[in-house]
Amino acid sequence: MKLDILAFGAHPDDVELGAGGILATHAASGKKVGIVDLTRGEMGSRGTPELRDAEALEAAQILGCAVRENLCMSDGQISYDFESQLLVAKIVRKYQPDIVLMNAPTDRHPDHGRASRLVEEACFISGLHKIELDDNEKQLAPWRPKSMYKYLQFYNLNPDLIVDISAGFEQKITSIKAHTSQFYDPNSNEPETVIASKEFLDSVVARAQDWGRIIGATYAEPLITVRHIGVKDLTALK
Repeated sequence: MKLDILAFGAHPDDVELGAGGILATHAASGKKVGIVDLTRGEMGSRGTPELRDAEALEAAQILGCAVRENLCMSDGQISYDFESQLLVAKIVRKYQPDIVLMNAPTDRHPDHGRASRLVEEACFISGLHKIELDDNEKQLAPWRPKSMYKYLQFYNLNPDLIVDISAGFEQKITSIKAHTSQFYDPNSNEPETVIASKEFLDSVVARAQDWGRIIGATYAEPLITVRHIGVKDLTALK
């Protein structure tokens, strides 16, 4: 299955927080989108890998994703060694996305920056003709996405573009809440974390509103581009 947009996340809720609105908005317009989680989030303070697997699948359905996979890398120990690059490159060749989204280049959680570097380098490796990769004994043709972007997470970094997600914002929030083990639940007896506070979810809404304000939209999500952006028509830009 060829995808228009494939979003990678170090952990099962990363994409929802950073780019859930982008995926939902594009899925609603007929684009094929998908998510690949690098780890099962097994080192998280709350929930179990099995519970997080189920939450991730529910969230993907809410966003309108055609696929969601998990590469089962070690949470807290994501590496960008060549073996890991080949694993991600195989996924890129499998789904042939035109656009790849990935974690922020640096962030509060060390895995986010490492995942960002891993996916960026794997997208280059995926396009090399002399590297042979197979999927169930079928050779996968070289593929390199047209565009790559990094979504913002905990840190406020300077973005290169801002995407109007007003049409998909409700799905974004609902998909985040589908990760019930990770976010605010007044009845939970699990350890308190930064993202499990009610104030954190409030900040997700406020942040999307503030990015939207900048471009004259109700809600928006910012992106950092890996390569320079080119346009033919300046009047098409907000």
